[in-house]
Amino acid sequence: MVATHPDGATAPPDAPGPPAGDPGRRRPSPHTEGLLALLVTVSIWAAFALSARALSASTLLPADAALLRFGVPLLVLLPALWRRRQRIASVRPGPAVKIVCGAGVPFFLAAMHGGALTSAAFVGSIVPGMVPLFVSALMAARGHGLPRGTQRAGLALIAAGVTALVWRHLVPVDTDVLAGTGTLLAASGLWALYTVGLREADLDPVGSIGLLCLPSFAVIGLLVLTGLLPTGLAHAAGSDIALFLVVQGLGVGLCAGLLYAVAIRRLGAERSAAVGSLSPVLVVLLAVPLLGEAPTPAVLAGVPLITAGVVLAHRRAGGRPPAPDPAPSPAPEVSAHA
Repeated sequence: MVATHPDGATAPPDAPGPPAGDPGRRRPSPHTEGLLALLVTVSIWAAFALSARALSASTLLPADAALLRFGVPLLVLLPALWRRRQRIASVRPGPAVKIVCGAGVPFFLAAMHGGALTSAAFVGSIVPGMVPLFVSALMAARGHGLPRGTQRAGLALIAAGVTALVWRHLVPVDTDVLAGTGTLLAASGLWALYTVGLREADLDPVGSIGLLCLPSFAVIGLLVLTGLLPTGLAHAAGSDIALFLVVQGLGVGLCAGLLYAVAIRRLGAERSAAVGSLSPVLVVLLAVPLLGEAPTPAVLAGVPLITAGVVLAHRRAGGRPPAPDPAPSPAPEVSAHA
């Protein structure tokens, strides 16, 4: 088709398009916005997995990293959160508990502890990679039925990939790695709760971060003040503080929280969980130059299985991905086979 001017004259083929900011300029579709948000989120999640492993070699303790993780977003977003205080307080208890427990202090400490006992590849593979399986289990428990066709095959591949990761640690038994793997599986299950709870809550992305970070910061602060969790923040190296402030506070706590909430509202909970198909690969690649972790045969076998499984788990039986919701609704239901 050829564009026409308001007076009916035909514009030349090489006429420039509408300038930036022109009312006629089309904005990206919700699907495109969701995909872009996921691409950035997967990079931040990779940094999270690397930092979970690096924490054991830093001068910071888990409580210190948690204070930065939940405190920085509160400080940056404080004026916006104050304007949303009534909306945040009105969230139903069910979604609120899923959000606060699923991505708050229990998840954070589990991921950090699991990373200290295993490797960055384990964190980057198990935590996001197992989310589709746990989300499907949650959906089945709510009466949405069991996975079918390629979804079932994908979930089986994910389970096979995790088995491949830990198999060589069974004989002889490596108690640290097995304990770390179990802790990471718990963290992944908690993140699945967060994924579903975030979709159910009637909050915008900023409000979701506030609902997560405010009680989490209060809990971790109380644990530190009472001495139940040790802290070394006062004597930590400045470089370590700066690194975790950027990665955990600004990256994971602020940017990933906003972008993942946008992705879920644009694409839905299960399709957003498919970001795990890219995260493990990126973590393995980055762990080589940054942490000196050479991928073992178990990692080379397990990560591709998990990646392929996540891709298949988010396809219909005919291979066509489910369509995203056209717009977020106040309290939408999340279907495992939408």
